[in-house]
Amino acid sequence: MKQLLTILICLLGLNSLNAENYPYKSDYLWVTVPDHADWLYKTGEQATVEVQFYKYGIPRDGVVEYAIGNDLMEADTKGTVTLKNGRAIIKAGTAKKPCFRDIRLTMRLDGTTYQHHVKIGFSPEKIVPYTQEPKDFWQFWQDNLKEAAKYPLKFTKTPCPEFTTDKTDCYLVRLELNPQHQILYGLLMMPKECSMKKYPVVLCPPGAGVKTIKEPNSRDYYPENGVIRFITEIHGMNPLMPEKYFEDVRSAFDGREKGYLYQGIDSRDHYYMKHVYLGLVRSIDFLCSLPEWDGKNVITQGGSQGGALSLIAAALDPRVTLCVANHPALSDMAAAAEEGRTHGYPHFSKQEGFLTPQHLQTLPYFDVCCFAPYIKAKTYMTWGYNDNTCPPTTSYAVWNLLKCEKESLVTPVNEHWTSNTTNRQQLDWILKNIK
Repeated sequence: MKQLLTILICLLGLNSLNAENYPYKSDYLWVTVPDHADWLYKTGEQATVEVQFYKYGIPRDGVVEYAIGNDLMEADTKGTVTLKNGRAIIKAGTAKKPCFRDIRLTMRLDGTTYQHHVKIGFSPEKIVPYTQEPKDFWQFWQDNLKEAAKYPLKFTKTPCPEFTTDKTDCYLVRLELNPQHQILYGLLMMPKECSMKKYPVVLCPPGAGVKTIKEPNSRDYYPENGVIRFITEIHGMNPLMPEKYFEDVRSAFDGREKGYLYQGIDSRDHYYMKHVYLGLVRSIDFLCSLPEWDGKNVITQGGSQGGALSLIAAALDPRVTLCVANHPALSDMAAAAEEGRTHGYPHFSKQEGFLTPQHLQTLPYFDVCCFAPYIKAKTYMTWGYNDNTCPPTTSYAVWNLLKCEKESLVTPVNEHWTSNTTNRQQLDWILKNIK
């Protein structure tokens, strides 16, 4: 098993384009192999990790400095090991409480500094979030959904030849959300000439940022396999506009790509994400209005912020029958308010003084951890352990709260990415579970 895991990690290192641990076309390769094949331990159990380093495929010797701390936290343990024939063993210790421990590695060789990290978990199935559900949480959202439902469904649906193929029809959709004229745009990807048939619908909300919808045809295997896919943005920006427009809006949000996540956070009624969450349900209203919908299957699917929004939509809208989420953001966001706690994206604690009592009062109403227990749709979650954007601690916090029927694909080596194979497997899971 240990040899198999080592080979797998090497292959991932050679093939991953986006992983920080394994740069594309790199001359070097780290291999880290915990002595438990699944990288998991019980609290109180001692862990060891074998470290290997290769340059040009040749084992190299040298001194590796290591620093170990809880997930996203400062290191509390430091030391060095010496590679012999390119290998060494690090005694990683244990943990008294459920958590993930991050082993950060540094080696200087031939005038260059090389870095790597690997996380191991201790009883993660017992991780409990810091964020607690407010007493009026569900009533707050039900009242807002009732108010939003008073606004009639208004949208335009325009052919989009830029992304139409011989198998897929694409439409640009402009969806009005409320009387305040807040807008959501999306690209509707439909099986070619589907007017005579009925299909499941999939809502795909976006990852974080103010950006266009990139490569909408990259998952044309959805419409090609008889599934209507609606890929959205959340800022009321036409995805067909030039990139310069998106740059200007990013600048307007305090010069930060994710600055919108800070807007209006003094109040639950004025926080930016309120109309975004309500817009998820309005997007489902639109999908269910399509004459091509099969009348049964409504699926949400996304990663990072999109994973969070997929879970939130599944909680808010009982029409959702299946939910697929990768490493959800917006999970246990306020956890840094307690010393030693791992916090979720967007990592508000990085802005000094931001976690004020007023902000801490708002955040739970928008945290995935509070929505998770209300999800009834069958849910499929994927996450990796080496993720520093949406850390595994917060993914487990969400997973442990789900009361619905659920399945998971845990990929320890992954950072903040999923492979093309995993993405395709999600459609296979959807097709297997549709009614």
